[in-house]
Amino acid sequence: MDTPLHTIAVVGLGTMGTGIAEVLAHAGREVIGIDISDSAAHHAVTALETSTARAVERERITEEERRNTLARFRTFSDLHAAAEADLVIEVVPESYEAKQQVFRALDAIVRPDAILATGTNALSVTRLAADSQHPERVLGLHFFNPAPAMKLVEVVSSVLTSPLAVETVTALARELGKEPVAVGDRPGFVADGLLFGYLNQAAAMYEAKYASREDIDAAMKLGCGLPMGPLALLDLIGIDTARTVLEAMYAESHDRLHAPSPILKQLSEAGLTGRKSGRGFYSYAAPGTSVLVPDALTPQPEAAASAGREVRSVGVAGSGTMASGIAEVFAKAGYDVVLAARSPEKAETAKARIAKSLARSVDKGRMTTEASAATLARITPAGSLDAFAEVDLAVEAVAEDLEIKQALFATLDKICKEGAVLATTTSSLPVVACARATSRPQDVIGMHFFNPAPAMKLVEVVRTVLTSDEVHATVREVTTKIKKHPVDCGDRAGFIVNALLFPYLNNAIKMVEEHYATLDDIDAAMKLGGGYPMGPFELLDVVGLDVSLAIEKVLHREFRDPGLAPAPLLEHLVAAGCLGRKTGRGFREYARR
Repeated sequence: MDTPLHTIAVVGLGTMGTGIAEVLAHAGREVIGIDISDSAAHHAVTALETSTARAVERERITEEERRNTLARFRTFSDLHAAAEADLVIEVVPESYEAKQQVFRALDAIVRPDAILATGTNALSVTRLAADSQHPERVLGLHFFNPAPAMKLVEVVSSVLTSPLAVETVTALARELGKEPVAVGDRPGFVADGLLFGYLNQAAAMYEAKYASREDIDAAMKLGCGLPMGPLALLDLIGIDTARTVLEAMYAESHDRLHAPSPILKQLSEAGLTGRKSGRGFYSYAAPGTSVLVPDALTPQPEAAASAGREVRSVGVAGSGTMASGIAEVFAKAGYDVVLAARSPEKAETAKARIAKSLARSVDKGRMTTEASAATLARITPAGSLDAFAEVDLAVEAVAEDLEIKQALFATLDKICKEGAVLATTTSSLPVVACARATSRPQDVIGMHFFNPAPAMKLVEVVRTVLTSDEVHATVREVTTKIKKHPVDCGDRAGFIVNALLFPYLNNAIKMVEEHYATLDDIDAAMKLGGGYPMGPFELLDVVGLDVSLAIEKVLHREFRDPGLAPAPLLEHLVAAGCLGRKTGRGFREYARR
């Protein structure tokens, strides 16, 4: 297997196979494209002609380089064309039977030193290798869609795979300009193994009517910086494909988080498989297009009849980073703000923090000096909650401790005027428990801002079973006026974002515990393969491992799902005082400031 992998056959010229062929041809490899469908082969050639013409237009390659690239790509309808290949990459439909048929046929066709790779993202590479006459030369080579653009390639080895074959294919991936990540053989590998559990939970959340499809997708895009919401992504991947991947993962793990949500089966069997069929979680203008069209579930503009109470002044309780950020947001939007802390000194310190933040905005040209001064002038620091007597909206942003919050709401109940809206910014505690500490639970609601509040656009509006329609409408209106995006959700642990984010983070920790992949490879896989702005371990260290553990415990307690139990490694690190960046060490070590 000391071949340089000069001639490479791609079996299956669907979207992924065509993309892989394009990457290989661009990189100077002789590419043999094989598909039993003449139309698929023709489409692959057309796609390469189009992409290379575009590259010439953009002056990325010359016309001569384009001609050479096209000449390196030949298509055939018979597997025997792979006889001269140094490497064969199989990208046929995600079925053991279809893939095994290809591998058995290739055993009799290719040279003994040729490497055979499967492009599966869900099936067992070991099972495919075991059926081959030369299992040591079989491995997985998982590209991500679209292959020309996505940098990640997962190189999957089974217990039977020759290390030399892995080394050879890894070197090829680097030569193609990709970032190879070495992983073992289990369904989903790294990126899809983490991604599909998260997508499945989002589908279940929607199926339970906990939140609308638009709110779930907006929450994950705005709250986590993801390029797409989970339900839109399921439509792009294909709901039937997602179901197949999850079935394979569940067969291996028996983890309820991987058991496909029933709605995936219902949509798949109805032929509503996403973009490719023109309808899935959303409706599209035509099969294969990304253009959304309104349907019966599309939200209608909010009726004027749902108008809430007038809000002119806002009280923010707390003196930490979140309280300062929320006060800044309201003041920027023109509201008079009372910022109350446990002492006048703490309140003044919080206002000084806001002044620094506004000064940075001025320095960066985001606001004028006059606007900054006017914003700061709207903020009145106070050393007592008594200053909230006339506010229209009181927002607490104190420690994430239920007893502390309940005591604060009992105080607000006595101080705030009749008709004032009382809001908690909790990220994990029951809002109704805060409401029951007052004599007016109908006026209590959750407003979960994300950190840093001035920059993050999302606010989860958390309505309890006791919250009035008028209060709900008031908070939605106010959230829009402060230029944030409100998403509605019920009063249960994690709301939308944390309920979907933290099980994903917990599963990443379990991968490391099981020595399946390294921190760096997992972070790289999710950034390069999933488009995540940060890898899970980077994010955990930023959030704080103690905070993460607390949220995991709340989720586990609420849903009683064994799969949500915090990973022991997370508990051990917290017990050791390794809490992330704030202590200088978490999953990684950081230089002390």
